[in-house]
Amino acid sequence: MKLIFTLLLLISISFASVVDEYLVALGAQAKVENPNFKGFDAKRGEIIFTSKHIGKKGKEVSCVSCHGDDLSKRSKNFFTAKEIEPLSPKANPNRFSEVKTIEKWLRRNFNDVYNREGTTLEKGDVVTYIINK
Repeated sequence: MKLIFTLLLLISISFASVVDEYLVALGAQAKVENPNFKGFDAKRGEIIFTSKHIGKKGKEVSCVSCHGDDLSKRSKNFFTAKEIEPLSPKANPNRFSEVKTIEKWLRRNFNDVYNREGTTLEKGDVVTYIINK
């Protein structure tokens, strides 16, 4: 039992440090872009995550279209029907485990939904929303 607890604690610490590192870097960049920056906001992230837009394939989509409302459950890609593992790092410890991967998927998914790369503020808000879900 101690071993399981220790492993879970190490996974949590590892996840927290990667996400914290990423959010700190985004926060510093956001402060440079806007000296009035006060921090990322999960509520703004929720709005970004759930709002619908005409995506790159000309269809109305949101992040929810592929990731679903419950980020702790599997879902299906809106375009390909491919199964997607839970987005919540609480349910899927592989999520948010590497900064490079976080950046890759944020860039790709913002392009799919918004037809553009997300701003620093948008990325930080969305990540804050996801990790608090």
